[in-house]
Amino acid sequence: MKLNNKRTILIGFAFLAISTFWQMYDNIIPLILKYSFQIGDTLSGGIMALDNIFALIMLPLFGAWSDKVNTKRGKRTPFILVGTIGACVFMLLLPAAANGRNLVLFVFALLMTLLFMSTFRSPAVSLMPDVTPKPLRSKANAIINLMGAIGVVLSLVFIMLLVGDGQTPNYEPLFIAVAVVMVLALLVLLFRVDEKKFTEERLALERDWGIAEEEEAEDDSEAGQGAGGIRSAAASLPADVKRSLVFLLLSVAFWYMAYNSVTTAFSKYATEMWGMEGGSFAGALMVASVGALISFLPVGMLSSRFGRKKVILVGVAMLACCFGSGFFFKEPNFGVNIIFFLVGMAWASINVNSYPMVVEMCKGSDIGKFTGMYYTFSMAAQVLTPVLSGFFLEHVGYWTLFPYAAFFAAVAFCTMLMVKHGDSRPEAPKSKLEAFDVED
Repeated sequence: MKLNNKRTILIGFAFLAISTFWQMYDNIIPLILKYSFQIGDTLSGGIMALDNIFALIMLPLFGAWSDKVNTKRGKRTPFILVGTIGACVFMLLLPAAANGRNLVLFVFALLMTLLFMSTFRSPAVSLMPDVTPKPLRSKANAIINLMGAIGVVLSLVFIMLLVGDGQTPNYEPLFIAVAVVMVLALLVLLFRVDEKKFTEERLALERDWGIAEEEEAEDDSEAGQGAGGIRSAAASLPADVKRSLVFLLLSVAFWYMAYNSVTTAFSKYATEMWGMEGGSFAGALMVASVGALISFLPVGMLSSRFGRKKVILVGVAMLACCFGSGFFFKEPNFGVNIIFFLVGMAWASINVNSYPMVVEMCKGSDIGKFTGMYYTFSMAAQVLTPVLSGFFLEHVGYWTLFPYAAFFAAVAFCTMLMVKHGDSRPEAPKSKLEAFDVED
């Protein structure tokens, strides 16, 4: 069984668009809130948590809903189309509102942007397992995350080139550039990805290899949508698998509490602690992105060889050590770049494997629900961590950022030790001749 790399790259454009937006959002919106609207760190953290509050509610709903949809363009593509267009329209109002110091318009545009981004994230991420056999999902997720890393790098390059010096520059060119990338990625998806055809080919391949699932017909009266459907899907798991799922989801929450605290506050940390101005802070984040970028494919191969759990544990341990080390740097220097490069490698080791471990435990008809479950925990963590870390930043000091992140990474390592299911289990083909089959 061989992964279709070209197909995986094409569906990865959806994640590229998502990553481009969120990298810009996480770094620029806190600066607008603090310096354009003079909002404190605790309240700013609460506003930054809004996207995760939206996601907490909307991602499970739209993930489960997309499982039920059947259109000519497939299950997921209609959500990606509507969500991307809506998000691009409203995000372009944000810099105009910031330039005019119009807080009401800014909040309205922010809420609408977050609403549309939430409608298509779960469906977009569900595309990969829809078209990829289970044993190949870590390798496929490595390519998806590679595409996401390209989106992150694009966003950081835009920040470095298009954001001027000073605390309140004009962000409009940056937002326009990100919107253009999102629209181009959407066009690639619409014209190059035949979702229904790719899904049918995945099912046929699994049947040929003897790893096809028996899809259970679902009663329309069953609570198949939203949280009810997610609970019913999880309840059908064997007790030991369910226990592993719980600890895996807790691990997801804890390492997102660690990582998101840094990504959300780093632009402010670099400004307050290191005296950096404009988009210069993006340099360290760029190094982290490069570390992730060159790690995704090797991590995917290592995961297939040694197992997803072992690679995740190594990544979480690296993350805790790197964030712990970050506390000791009092100015930006080459050592900071080394730490952030290792952070990128660690995050790649975690991110490539965590989502495939979750959907490994479900049947194909529940992929959207389990995707929503994954995002419920990751987004719940990201609702809490900007507020909690923002409180420490404002009332204790900015020095707390890296110790805070190191603590939650260490907790994630402990909970991940309790996970016993979700590793890849490649199956042998029915005949030896099938071992020589490859996909175009």
